Amino acid sequence: MTTRIRADHVLGFDEATGDHRLLGRAEVVVDGSLITAVGPVGSEATGDEVVDLGNALLLPGLIDLDAVADIDHALLDSWSSAEHSRGFSWSADYAESGPRAVFTAEERRTIRRFALAQLLCHGITTCLPIASEVHSDWAESFDDLVALAEEAEVLGIRLVAGPSYRSGVGVVDSQGRRSVNWRPDRGRSGFDGALRFLNWVDARQSGLISGALVPCRIETLDDALLRDTAQAGRDLGVVVRLHALQGLEERDRLAERSSETPLQMMDRLDVLGPNLLIPHAIYLDGRPDVDARDRANGVVPIGEPEVGLRLLAENGVSIVHCPLTSLRYGVALESFARFRDAGIRIALGTDSFPPDLVRGIDVGHNVAKLVDGRLDAAGIDDYLRAATLRGADALGRSDLGRVAAGAQADLVAFGFDDFRDGVLDDPVRTLVMNGTARGARFSMVAGRTVMRDGALPGVDLAALREEAQRLFARLRTAYSGRDAWHRTPEELFPATFP
Repeated sequence: MTTRIRADHVLGFDEATGDHRLLGRAEVVVDGSLITAVGPVGSEATGDEVVDLGNALLLPGLIDLDAVADIDHALLDSWSSAEHSRGFSWSADYAESGPRAVFTAEERRTIRRFALAQLLCHGITTCLPIASEVHSDWAESFDDLVALAEEAEVLGIRLVAGPSYRSGVGVVDSQGRRSVNWRPDRGRSGFDGALRFLNWVDARQSGLISGALVPCRIETLDDALLRDTAQAGRDLGVVVRLHALQGLEERDRLAERSSETPLQMMDRLDVLGPNLLIPHAIYLDGRPDVDARDRANGVVPIGEPEVGLRLLAENGVSIVHCPLTSLRYGVALESFARFRDAGIRIALGTDSFPPDLVRGIDVGHNVAKLVDGRLDAAGIDDYLRAATLRGADALGRSDLGRVAAGAQADLVAFGFDDFRDGVLDDPVRTLVMNGTARGARFSMVAGRTVMRDGALPGVDLAALREEAQRLFARLRTAYSGRDAWHRTPEELFPATFP
């Protein structure tokens, strides 16, 4: 039996141009896990299931390559002064005394279920998750990722994943000085667990789960672990996601080890390549504030910004742009157009709650106007490609990110029936400018309906939210135990108004 999914607006794929094409009233025919046809609404054959979404935009399932797999922490740490927020990191004393996991293994599984459900409810069908290590005893484990993968299979979301690992952790002492507490043995153990998970994925033979290498931030990885990660990624044919070019503090920590910029270090250690994903990429060499910090650290800048852009482009590196989260922390990509025009692949991520790529696209293309000083700096079309086609390309998956015969039946539909959506013009532009991803009414992954009318089959969202709220309260309280100044949660996270 085939399924015919109909909508008033369908974002199909034009093989001739290699780009999306907007169709009027149309249908997508699904057989098994694949799309078999896209075109005008026809007369269904006997036995076909028909899903008519009416006044909606049906498009490829969204791809989030820095997807939060945790309880939200931006509620806590994205609004205070730099001095106040130093206490959000581990204190040096806490790291030395023996860090402790805030949650049990089963509670971590519940948190992952909550996060994956949130992704599906926001129209994301493929994710490469990220979770904060701040409330762990070091980083993620093999068992954590097995639990995540099992939850993904139950919910039906497509997962690209691996456990995080690191050789050191950023700490702050009671004088406010930052450094890295090094534990190379724990980094090597985490890497071994990551390789073990890749073997587990291969043995699992799941159509939904793919392995990746997901080391933590570049300043928390020693040279040997970084080099071995890159080599393993090439040997095993998996993507490597490495948070880098993310902040000025990153450059301070690297300068303590080597008189190199992050790009120079990645180049020396053979990290750069077509399987590398770099989230954020905000602090690229050549920015005045970046070069000033490098010189202060005794590091010779790499040169003009175009030098760094060219190095990324020549090595086929992808960046994962997280516009909404970046703006929350007071930074912006400089700029989407410069990276795009340099030939660098740009994918999208959410990185914090809400996992709303529609809001992210809106914020991103508007910030691009401000950064470049013109209204057409980076269009909604550029950003939607980043959330679909470019994300698929970054994963090496030409069968994702497009609505075309032969592609995976990964689909999402956003409705326009809410009075608050306003009037309808171009459906893509109207969705981004007038709506949010909370307008998702239907999602399908590999031919399986995983969300319908905002509900996930078999999932009690109200109960899951209640449990997440209870765990968030514990997460919030636990910051006090790591704070270098032993402040209470009320002192760390004061209310907006007394």
